[in-house]
Amino acid sequence: MVTATIASDSHARTQALGEQLGRALAAGDTVALVGELGAGKTAFVQGMARGLGVTGAVKSPSFTIVNEHDGRVPLFHVDFYRLESAAELHNIGFDEYFGRGGVVVVEWADRFADALPAERLDVRIEILDGDARLFHVSGPARLASALQ
Repeated sequence: MVTATIASDSHARTQALGEQLGRALAAGDTVALVGELGAGKTAFVQGMARGLGVTGAVKSPSFTIVNEHDGRVPLFHVDFYRLESAAELHNIGFDEYFGRGGVVVVEWADRFADALPAERLDVRIEILDGDARLFHVSGPARLASALQ
């Protein structure tokens, strides 16, 4: 388990950090994102998608709950923001995504953290001034070190 704090001074840098991580991700990996509205969670996922070889637009799945993208490995982009209870995760077949040979990334992961595997990369995004952000990461060395 590795912990680190990484600074970003722009939207472009936030996406570049995501892309670095995306290049290191493999089938079966889970990334849990936490941060308030406007922190840059979706921008970070857009970079991850590029690193995974996803082409096409990557948007927040706030209303659809899950967006699936084809890449080097599939990307399952999940957003817990609008979910009211953990029971809704069962209704959308959330557990099944972990067995489909892709990467699962969850925005607002803190809402139902118990539904996530223990083996994951946790990324908490802290808003500073303007577009500046701090990324507090903890998880497997292979993934956390990809952001340094």
